[in-house]
Amino acid sequence: MSISIHSSFLPQNDPDAALTFYRDVLGFEVRNDVGYNGLRWITVGPAGQPDTSIVLYPPTATPGITDDEQQVIAEMMAKGTFASLLLAADDLDATFAAVQSTDAEIIQEPTDQPYGVRDCAVRDPAGNMIRIQQKA
Repeated sequence: MSISIHSSFLPQNDPDAALTFYRDVLGFEVRNDVGYNGLRWITVGPAGQPDTSIVLYPPTATPGITDDEQQVIAEMMAKGTFASLLLAADDLDATFAAVQSTDAEIIQEPTDQPYGVRDCAVRDPAGNMIRIQQKA
C-alpha cells in the first residue's frame, strides 16, 4: 500500500491575512483561491512539493455546524487552541529570523526541546499554532 498526504485543512477567518502569512511570510505557493457565497478557500503549499497542500478554509462553511459550535470554534481559534500545523526547515534559525522580521506573532524562539527536536512556534493570523522544527 502507498498512501501520501495530499491536503490538510487549516481554518482561517480572514482570507487576505491568511494569504499574506502563508505566501509572503512562509513563502508558500498559492495553488488555488476559490470564492463561493462570500467565503474563500485558499490552497497553498511549499515550493517544490506540488503533491502536498494546505487548504485554508472558512470553518463557518462546515455543513451542519450549529451557531453554538461556530462560537466555540471562534473562541478556540482566538486562543490558538483549535488547530495546529507542524512544519520543518533545513535551517531553523534562518527561517525563524525571516519570520520574526515580519509582523508574525512569535510564541517561542528556537528551542532545544526535551523530547529531542529543536523548534520554534508562531501563530498565523487566525490563531493557529504553527511549529517549525529543524530537519534532522
